[in-house]
Amino acid sequence: MNLLAKYFPNAVTMKSDFLQATGETLYMTAITAIVAGIIGMAIGIGLIVTQPGGILENRVVYNILDKLVNLCRSIPFVILLAVIAPLTRIIVGTAIGTTAAIVPLVIGSAPFYARQIQNALAEVDHGVVEAAESVGSGPIAIIFRVYLKEGLPDIIRSSVLTLISLIDLTAMAGAIGGGGLGNLAINVGYSRFETDVTVMAMLIILVIVFAIQLIGDLLARRVDHTA
Repeated sequence: MNLLAKYFPNAVTMKSDFLQATGETLYMTAITAIVAGIIGMAIGIGLIVTQPGGILENRVVYNILDKLVNLCRSIPFVILLAVIAPLTRIIVGTAIGTTAAIVPLVIGSAPFYARQIQNALAEVDHGVVEAAESVGSGPIAIIFRVYLKEGLPDIIRSSVLTLISLIDLTAMAGAIGGGGLGNLAINVGYSRFETDVTVMAMLIILVIVFAIQLIGDLLARRVDHTA
């Protein structure tokens, strides 16, 4: 405790603030992960099945989804926060705060996750897909029993990568009024020249990232029967 007080004199007096900020970061991450995960998964599957040579090949749908993903991924997140502020106000009622930050977080992370899912499912052996088609399996059966089942290890790894990226986005959102550890690090630590507060916020974020990576690696290895 004396060591903490020596190197983090300001941070040790802000325990409740750090607990609240950590809770806000986990809240933004969890809600965004669920919503963006569903949207990203649907778009990613749509891309893989409608691509040229896919089980539901449709060039029009594929091109629309592909260009939409590329467009959304090309917008820097900080600019995205400002651009969709009017939409955020319509949905949430305000453009500032932890809940308001979820709207741009979803829009910013869903396309990234969609592309990761597309890449993960593209690794599934096409011979297995053809075998499923030859025995009369329909598109829905192939999606769930072949693509999602065979691609599960890569899907988990892609999900971990997206979650870690999402933690980074929550820090940026927090820095401009979204709450969480990013808000504490910038608006308190940096603005007040209390470097130890910024460092402590960074360390907590690193712990969260390492925990996500560790759990993700364990799950991926458990379901990967080829390893």
